[in-house]
Amino acid sequence: MTTSPAIRPYRPEDRPALDDICIRTAYHGEDSRPHFADPGIFPATFAAPYVHLEPELAFVLDDGRGQAAGYILGVADTPRFAEAFRTTWLPLVAGRHPEPPRPPRTPDEAIAALLHHPERMVLPELAAHPAHLHIDLLPAWQGRGHGRRLMRTLLQALQGRGVPAVHLAMATANTRARVFYDRMGFEEIEVSEPGATTYLGRTTEELDRL
Repeated sequence: MTTSPAIRPYRPEDRPALDDICIRTAYHGEDSRPHFADPGIFPATFAAPYVHLEPELAFVLDDGRGQAAGYILGVADTPRFAEAFRTTWLPLVAGRHPEPPRPPRTPDEAIAALLHHPERMVLPELAAHPAHLHIDLLPAWQGRGHGRRLMRTLLQALQGRGVPAVHLAMATANTRARVFYDRMGFEEIEVSEPGATTYLGRTTEELDRL
């Protein structure tokens, strides 16, 4: 039975679709497969740990046939998440994605370095925005209002938990994503030595503007 696309809570059976969406949007919003030897490093770092550790803050765009076409993943307390990432998640995936040498020699090793250093998520400049999120949609589902609906769903969930503000980290080169985040009310947060990353944040209030 086919119904209209809808936002719903994540279910464990969505995991393969989430991994696929992550891989197909991980390279500055484009497919990472032509650029990485093992693109599975992306969901292992940026998607799977979220649904493993905080599945109650994961929501998907259901295409109307039960298949996830996009997702938004959040955590309410970034320092707590980073600690659980190291103690609970990393041991599950370190065998497939071992810690690389420093400095990393390949694109795959550069992402593996992020996997093995979850403390990178905890920056003093982000303390006023304790939650953080990742959002990705397959290209065919972008630009149709679904991202806005996903964002509103997560912000409402965070608001209901008493979380005052949320942040995200994005590749500065992903200019299309920046346009979307600007429309969602996110503003740039200055951090020391951001590298090729831009940090954005917003309150979980004033959702009527979304």
